Amino acid sequence: MNILIDIGHPAHVHIFKNLAYILGQNGHKITWTVKDLPSAINLLDKYGFNYIKLPQKANNLTGKIFKQIEYDYIILKICKKYKIDIAIGTSISIAHISKISKVKSIVFDDDDDEVQPLVTKFVNPFADYLLSPDALKGHRKRKDTIFYSGYHELAYLHPNRFSPDISVLDEIGLKENEHYFIMRFNAFTAHHDIGIKGFSLEQKNHLINILEPFGKIFITTEKEIEPELERYKLKISQEKIHSLLYYATMFIGDSQTMTSEAAMLGTPSLKLNSFSGKLSVPNEIEQKYQLCYSFLPYEFDNMVKKIKELLNTPNLKEEFQNRRQKMLSDKIDVTAFLVWFIENYPQSANIMKENPDYQYNFK
Repeated sequence: MNILIDIGHPAHVHIFKNLAYILGQNGHKITWTVKDLPSAINLLDKYGFNYIKLPQKANNLTGKIFKQIEYDYIILKICKKYKIDIAIGTSISIAHISKISKVKSIVFDDDDDEVQPLVTKFVNPFADYLLSPDALKGHRKRKDTIFYSGYHELAYLHPNRFSPDISVLDEIGLKENEHYFIMRFNAFTAHHDIGIKGFSLEQKNHLINILEPFGKIFITTEKEIEPELERYKLKISQEKIHSLLYYATMFIGDSQTMTSEAAMLGTPSLKLNSFSGKLSVPNEIEQKYQLCYSFLPYEFDNMVKKIKELLNTPNLKEEFQNRRQKMLSDKIDVTAFLVWFIENYPQSANIMKENPDYQYNFK
């Protein structure tokens, strides 16, 4: 088969990289398209994937609408040129072009309909199939959604797909078992981020004052780092961040994705942003497995209290690794499931409709 993978965010490269490797090894031809995002492009280069670069994303809503028409047109031409059979991703464009061409679209979406009205209205209804984590049952307007027992992050952080590289510690001057903290701050420029808030500079400095006596601090940001925080800036290759997260004492940030990544790795993670408590997948990770903690912007004092409590918890990492194992015992190897689903499509969709438990063959 000829398969297109459309990337609109750096995390999507991680989600689909193992899938692409396996499909390529099995004889399928993979075409990658990617928005002009330096971090996503850097990852594709690091992993050795060839790709077609699309124009840069717009930051305001009006610009995004016009840019989307351009993306649809370009991807339609690419699909015709490369005779694409199936297009996959979290992409608006692949859903749209599947309605005006023979290309089949499989859209992966792990956000609740309520927080992404544009996607709910203009993307999900147009996809041939919509795949979502089963934490979203009851939060999807589309009734034929195929639910699987997993998370996006388990496509690349499941133990079958990821082994931490301890040499990353030496690269940034750390010793094994040395305490350190990763902090991540977002730009909040996506269409669903309008009005969303994270940490203020004052709050960032307050957290640093609390954490610094306990270990080194490394900050990664989606935008330019503030001059006052420059000395904490993490200087490491992008593809090594997950190994660093695995060995970290704690993760703190306003990033949805990296909070979930840390949780998948068994690292205590805390986030503060306007989405907290409003998304089914993070809520399950927090409430069912107790692998992370979320706070709204006005709950900063509560976050500080929880951080201090965790800092004084004996055997903190061991406890969270035990919680991680409980979570993993319930979930599937998402990449193995996706390989099967795509290679056996459309029969795989019918199997999942008739027997959803078939997915547990991919543990």
